[in-house]
Amino acid sequence: MQYIGIDLGTSSVKLLLMQQDGIILSDLSKEYPVSYPKPGWSEQNPEDWLRQTLAGLAELLSSEHADKSRIRGIGIGGQMHGLVALDQNDQVIRPAILWNDGRTEQETAFLNTEIGTKQLSEYTGNIAFAGFTAPKILWMKKHEKEKFETINRIMLPKDYLVYMLTGAFTTDVSDASGMLLLDVKTRRWSKEMLAICGIQEQMLPAVHESYDISGYVKTEILESLGLAGNIAVVAGAGDNAAAAIGTGTVENGSCNISIGTSGTVFIASDTFRIGENNAIHAFGHANGKYHLMGCMLSAASCLKWWQEDILNTEDYQEEQKNIKGLGDNPVYFLPYLMGERSPHNDPNVRGAFLGLGMDTTRAQMLEAVLEGVAFALKDSLEIAKSLGIEIKKTKLCGGGARSLIWQEILANILDLNVELLETEEGPALGGAILAAVACGEYATVEAAAKAIVKVKKTIVPSKEMVERYQKKYQMFCKLYPAIKGIL
Repeated sequence: MQYIGIDLGTSSVKLLLMQQDGIILSDLSKEYPVSYPKPGWSEQNPEDWLRQTLAGLAELLSSEHADKSRIRGIGIGGQMHGLVALDQNDQVIRPAILWNDGRTEQETAFLNTEIGTKQLSEYTGNIAFAGFTAPKILWMKKHEKEKFETINRIMLPKDYLVYMLTGAFTTDVSDASGMLLLDVKTRRWSKEMLAICGIQEQMLPAVHESYDISGYVKTEILESLGLAGNIAVVAGAGDNAAAAIGTGTVENGSCNISIGTSGTVFIASDTFRIGENNAIHAFGHANGKYHLMGCMLSAASCLKWWQEDILNTEDYQEEQKNIKGLGDNPVYFLPYLMGERSPHNDPNVRGAFLGLGMDTTRAQMLEAVLEGVAFALKDSLEIAKSLGIEIKKTKLCGGGARSLIWQEILANILDLNVELLETEEGPALGGAILAAVACGEYATVEAAAKAIVKVKKTIVPSKEMVERYQKKYQMFCKLYPAIKGIL
């Protein structure tokens, strides 16, 4: 049998065709624009997602490896936290407000101070972050009252695709966890949060596990694609949870670190846990259990900024050749170029270099950028460890994972074995795996991940390097408190 995985990203939708044994037969991507109507705002037209997804499906199914008679299911992973609002005619009321939109500073402050972080944690298991969906709803209620009053359905980006493909109004636990509307522990909508936001439960989708079948592709869409029969569409998952399935991060204590535009630390947990001060997120996992996640806003984007905007070069490999003597660099870099999410929840802080001298070299500043991102990821990892989770190794994925020296720096700063995978397809692969589980190819998500995900290389930390970096990390931890409110 064959399964389709879809990753609804911020800049493009990626689609892949997977055989039931996990072999990727073909893949492709379709781009769409992001709109920045005001400073700090970030929006997209949901209809662009649907149009490019349908175009991608048509192209994927026309590939030489596709067998239309063997297509059984579709799974979607997607960008989290976005607000999609439809009226009673299922028309999009306004452009979707995306995860990286920063307009909700006042609403986020209201939730964390007026409602209070203790109450929010009791209601949902999390506190308010500017990227979450609930603050966006409050913003719309305040600034676009007439549009707000026409809302009939509220959904997340990938749930819009599921709805348009099937007519099923559903979401999944992992994605809904990032709305600040779900009581994550009980996996139900929080009545208290709905009241605070001024919305009714019928405006929100039914909550499913990621591997549940939400519905089946509409007849008219099947016909347009040259398909027939019942093709299941599963509830899917938020992009990080879907990527975790695609990397096999499903067993208790297993970890995946992604270095993309943003950076994430994702740790699977069999039980629901809340970190001190809710500094990292407590979300549902796509395997039916839970996970902890730390998210930093600027990861590989810090390296891209330094290389391309400051050094004016795209030759990443050549620049990194000049880095020598890891662990001895006196320069520090704070990677807060767009503010920070985990663990500081500070949208106003900015990045900085510290420890510069007349003898500071170009290579040392580049090395500091790589180290700064790794130290910031370690911040979230240490919080997870403080909850009693034993973490001995991590998978590594994302564009930044291709850097050999960054792999070594991460292994030694985090003091973990770092595993690289044979196939890295991110949320799209996770979506396809979820579809295969839903259609009975595998008994559980864990069984599917074990059969499909393979490790090709492991980077082992050096005891000497770990000790050097631990000393430097202790200094790094002092820097954010020192600059808070200044940068």
